[in-house]
Amino acid sequence: MRFDIISLFPGMVLAGIQEGVTARAVDLGLVTVKVWNPRDYAQDKYGTVDDRPYGGGPGMVMKFEPLAAAIREAKSASTLPATVVYLSPQGNLLNQQAINRFTRCPRLMLIAGRYEGVDERLIEAEVDEEWSIGDYVISGGELAALVLFDAIVRLLPGVLGHADSAKQDSHMAGLLDCPHYTRPEVVEDMTVPKVLLSGDHEEIRRWRLQQSLWRTRDRRPDLFEKIQLDDEQLALLNGPERIN
Repeated sequence: MRFDIISLFPGMVLAGIQEGVTARAVDLGLVTVKVWNPRDYAQDKYGTVDDRPYGGGPGMVMKFEPLAAAIREAKSASTLPATVVYLSPQGNLLNQQAINRFTRCPRLMLIAGRYEGVDERLIEAEVDEEWSIGDYVISGGELAALVLFDAIVRLLPGVLGHADSAKQDSHMAGLLDCPHYTRPEVVEDMTVPKVLLSGDHEEIRRWRLQQSLWRTRDRRPDLFEKIQLDDEQLALLNGPERIN
């Protein structure tokens, strides 16, 4: 899978992918990353990429021409069809379903905005989708692009050490993840639930599912309302706590 990232701060983007899972994906050749700096496509010797907004107001707006030129040259660098994504607070709220869909794209182009945003005509001319990582504002789109990049890359076959790791994550089945425990068995008088020590894989599966159902219901009722519960889930949700 190929990623082209449009950013005024290439070092920030590259630093963010040089550790952990994303670095592993790059090292294994499972993803290719290229960062394009709009400043390299500025139309003056000063590298100007922003200007004052029409109509007045605070802040600056990223100019159309340098961004469009960077995007278009990036597109021409590969024959793979590119889906162009702009990260902004005005976009749709990013969720696991969107992440899953993006893993099927051969190529993603991520635009990291800055300042007050980008000229709206750039979005109309070049952007396929606009996404937000949350209902808050950060200083630029680089961190948002890295969040999207990481969420996609970790789902690609061969990236994680265990093939089932991603399948058990929160949100993969619409539920939050269950509690997890590791050694030692007792920590400051707190013990591991007995079912996890039982070796009964079916009981463990049902306990984990029940915990996920309860956790989602209690912590994220907005998510819980969207779930179509099957008979087993209904029974676990309304039944007594399983082996603890």
